Amino acid sequence: MTLIDELQAIAKQAEADLAATGADLEQVRVAYLGKKGKITTVLKSMKDLSIDEKKAVGQVGNQVRQQIQDSLAAMKAVQEKAAMDAKLQAETLDVTLPGAKPKLGNRHVLQQIMDEIESHFLGLGYQVIDDPIDSPEVETDEYNFERENLPKDHPARDMQDTFYVTPEILLRTQTSPVQSRALEKHDFSKGPLKMIAPGKVYRRDTDDATHSHQFHQVEGLVVGKNITMADLKGTLLSIMQELFGEKHQIRLRPSYFPFTEPSVEVDVSWNEVTEDTKPEDIRWIEVLGAGMTHPNVLKMDGVDPEEYSAFAFGLGPDRFAMLKYGVEDIRQFYLNDVRFLDQFNKRGN
Repeated sequence: MTLIDELQAIAKQAEADLAATGADLEQVRVAYLGKKGKITTVLKSMKDLSIDEKKAVGQVGNQVRQQIQDSLAAMKAVQEKAAMDAKLQAETLDVTLPGAKPKLGNRHVLQQIMDEIESHFLGLGYQVIDDPIDSPEVETDEYNFERENLPKDHPARDMQDTFYVTPEILLRTQTSPVQSRALEKHDFSKGPLKMIAPGKVYRRDTDDATHSHQFHQVEGLVVGKNITMADLKGTLLSIMQELFGEKHQIRLRPSYFPFTEPSVEVDVSWNEVTEDTKPEDIRWIEVLGAGMTHPNVLKMDGVDPEEYSAFAFGLGPDRFAMLKYGVEDIRQFYLNDVRFLDQFNKRGN
């Protein structure tokens, strides 16, 4: 066998060794390409050959050496890829698993009730006045009390004791002052005034399950010609049925408020009322006060009570939310307990 034949046989054997499963590439490299490797051993035997033979054998030897080097590089790449694939398989992450979703906030339950009330009255053609200019929470004694037919010595003021900044500046106890400011600006040549005034109010109450020093109120006012108690009743029935359902009814009971005459307390039926419901089976609960605006109030706001009549009402979104959702403690609305507030994640829940 000539040296060229030996080199060609070495090339075939090297390919077979590299193709073997789990081949040690470094061991193969040393066995064939090392200083004492098979190719080196064959090439050392060229000393007895002629120049032309040495040239031919050396050329084949270089080809075989390069072929083995290329095969080693290719096999190394295959083994490295297999090792990487195995590592990735062992350390894989399931990207289809759901991630941690950020918790989204939601409108407060009281805001939901107020939005529902506002939406209803906007549909009836009312305007909503709640901007800081026309609806300030820090009020004057004149607008908060005197313009509402409550002079300084009036005993009804005791029911609305509030927080005073000065003897004449206070935190408002009602949103009625917004009505007075609206009347001062309204042009009756363009039609009647129909408005609601939502917002926070303050009274010096001791906080308990049904009282809070701060709560919300929505007051309504309609001023025009030939406004009657029937208009008031129809308006109140529409908002009660909007909030509690069409099968709920209302009743009006005589009462007293300094700023309305006549005045009424408004009850809504706790249970649904149908044609078959007997009067004695209806359970009533008081929800708001209302009445025909007192002539003195109209006069102080620059409106002639001989020409115009009006009705007014005031309702509490806090109380409505308690009734609608069965909340027993008003303080729950203000404690910012997410476990409580999450129950009202959607309007109507």
